[in-house]
Amino acid sequence: MEGIIMKKVVVGLSGGVDSSVTAYLLQQQGFEVIGLFMKNWHDDTVTISDECPWLDDSNDAMMVAEKLGIPFQTVDLSEQYKERIVDYMFREYELGRTPNPDVLCNREIKFDVFMKIALSLGADYVATGHYCRKGAIEKDGETMYQLLAGNDDNKDQSYFLCQLTQEQLAKTLFPIGELQKPEVRRIAAEQNLITANKKDSQGLCFIGKVRLPEFLQQKLKTKEGEIVEIDSEKNIYSETTAEFKSKAEELLHLSKKYKYALSDGKVVGKHQGAHYFTRGQRKGLAVGGTPEPLFVIATDVDSNIIYTGQGNKHPGLYSKALFVNSGEVHWVRPDLAIQPGEEMAVEARIRYRQTLQEAMLYQTENGLYIVFKEAQSAITEGQFVAWYLKDELIGSGVIS
Repeated sequence: MEGIIMKKVVVGLSGGVDSSVTAYLLQQQGFEVIGLFMKNWHDDTVTISDECPWLDDSNDAMMVAEKLGIPFQTVDLSEQYKERIVDYMFREYELGRTPNPDVLCNREIKFDVFMKIALSLGADYVATGHYCRKGAIEKDGETMYQLLAGNDDNKDQSYFLCQLTQEQLAKTLFPIGELQKPEVRRIAAEQNLITANKKDSQGLCFIGKVRLPEFLQQKLKTKEGEIVEIDSEKNIYSETTAEFKSKAEELLHLSKKYKYALSDGKVVGKHQGAHYFTRGQRKGLAVGGTPEPLFVIATDVDSNIIYTGQGNKHPGLYSKALFVNSGEVHWVRPDLAIQPGEEMAVEARIRYRQTLQEAMLYQTENGLYIVFKEAQSAITEGQFVAWYLKDELIGSGVIS
């Protein structure tokens, strides 16, 4: 504590148990706490139930603030949300890519728009109920902030924060990152917080109870096309051990995607729009009668064809490497960034909750290659890859 002046922290109260306990813990630590609820979405035409999730959530957030005796207000960020997240999602799906709205919501809304509002209220910090930790090290006389995995392995949410910057981390606190989820619920129950037994919210970080296809149909019109099945024995999958003239040539080969044509397989059904589907998807194909379930192995939005293969071991699902364009490479720890021609051994994940995978980073003039020790299933354009050194997330990028 600095003399008598209490540091002021704005907590993003979402109406869930994690942010409620975050506010309580900071209060216990002697901070002056303000609760702010972000209203990100209120287009009821695409919510699929009569419940109004954001209203329930904002009421719960208000009750928690009342119980803790902290000031509370709601900020309406739906306009920025629509511009930065929703419109972006539609654009990406239209291009046949699969965006990650949760990562973007953190980068663009919670730690940008919301943080600016908090700091304008005189806050020293912003705090969220994310399961991750913040570290700090001194390097060449400068403080470098670290984004560390949460202590609860089942709940670690560092992946969702993979686009944060040093400036944002400097102003952020993650009070529950040291705790396990059951401990968080126990604290909430002991303090009689209304959210103690509330189920964790599912679905996109903004729309609450929304079904993605219905949501996408608002903007992306249905367009009938063909579902094609590709045989796993197809000769394009036979591994040739080619001789490579250079590392660059080998990296290009490892990360290249299979190209399919209608003539490569047989038509097994119809779909309502290739842009509704994503690589690795199994649900929603509505094609029966195959010995093993069909998985999407590729989509072609230009010719509106979905390519599928039987079973989750189909070779069309797997790749050893991926590429991130140089403009999309982000180092949470800029001091660790590698230069063209350099490489680095890391562990990486291509989706939330995936076990960390051994990988090598190779930086080239055009971007970053990530080569995995084991081939990965359903590497998907538009999603984020994040790389770690032990439990520290040091960088991330959009898979291209």
